[in-house]
Amino acid sequence: MKGYDLVGNIAIVKFTRETSSKKKKQEANQILKQHNSITTVLEKTGKFKGRLRTLKTKFIAGINTKEALYKENNCLFRFNVETCYFSPRLSQERLEVAKMVKKGESVLVLFGGVAPFAIIIAKNAKPLRILSIELGRECTKYALENVKRNKVPVEIIQGNVRKILPKMKEQFDRVVMARPNLPDSFLDVTFPRIKKGGTIHYYGFYPEEEKGKMTEMIEQEAKKAKKKIKILRIKKAGDIGVRKFRYRADIHVLK
Repeated sequence: MKGYDLVGNIAIVKFTRETSSKKKKQEANQILKQHNSITTVLEKTGKFKGRLRTLKTKFIAGINTKEALYKENNCLFRFNVETCYFSPRLSQERLEVAKMVKKGESVLVLFGGVAPFAIIIAKNAKPLRILSIELGRECTKYALENVKRNKVPVEIIQGNVRKILPKMKEQFDRVVMARPNLPDSFLDVTFPRIKKGGTIHYYGFYPEEEKGKMTEMIEQEAKKAKKKIKILRIKKAGDIGVRKFRYRADIHVLK
């Protein structure tokens, strides 16, 4: 066994290729014994794929379900672990961003998924308005359920941010770009939606030695959008491979 992630009631395990079916069952049952909250053990059989970052798993032991109920930062989230991308490893990252939100801000969350960023911001800050946009229909369904479950005033829109943002007139104080690992930065459609003096939290994926490319790209996109910016910081927000990381760039828009 290479390791596993605990996602609420579900353990998602990555086995070595040599592990037999019998051994997988034994190790899965051991996880069930070790963790009282775990009722299902799934094997991760592939990497996250596609624009929606879906995952393939195989049932190994416990209750046969793909639906997780996960608690984080005093919030509850229900979602299907195969059809909705969700990383419990971003728990502290989501809380850190939420604590930056000031009272009375309007906040836009792009690639919102089942709404973890939006809901945690709503629970831990006092924004005036929060809007979360998500492409996937099933993730949007769970996002709406999670908003009701956590009793927070978060607005959810289903659709493609590249098509939705150019049609919007509203500008926001803060934009969280919780984007997947795609070639498209989406900054060209995001910059027009940020107020003067606002902040964009942009997530990019780079090998450690190439993180400077993210700074160059952001500055180029800002120039195209005729925005004057200052990159306040770039910090690691989790590893995604050998010496490859998810980075968060905090971008202050001066004008």
